[in-house]
Amino acid sequence: MIIRILGEGQYDVAEDAVERLNELDSAVESAIQASDEPSFSTALAALLEAVRSVGAAHAVDSLDESDLILPPPDATLDEVRALLNDDGLIPG
Repeated sequence: MIIRILGEGQYDVAEDAVERLNELDSAVESAIQASDEPSFSTALAALLEAVRSVGAAHAVDSLDESDLILPPPDATLDEVRALLNDDGLIPG
């Protein structure tokens, strides 16, 4: 699976890492529902760091389409709220 972090690049992430990413995504979603900016910032940073740590940088010159697109680290709670769907940022 290819995950793009906006403004940063793409990462190749193994399918078996998605369950852990979904747990972190749930924390982001909970913080958004509670309008808790400090928790949101912490949860988003943890999610993005997990993608970076479990993923491998995708070739910069590749034209492969991303399977998932995550907001940049400096995204606001309201910006991410607008991106959410029923499954959060990461479906599953």
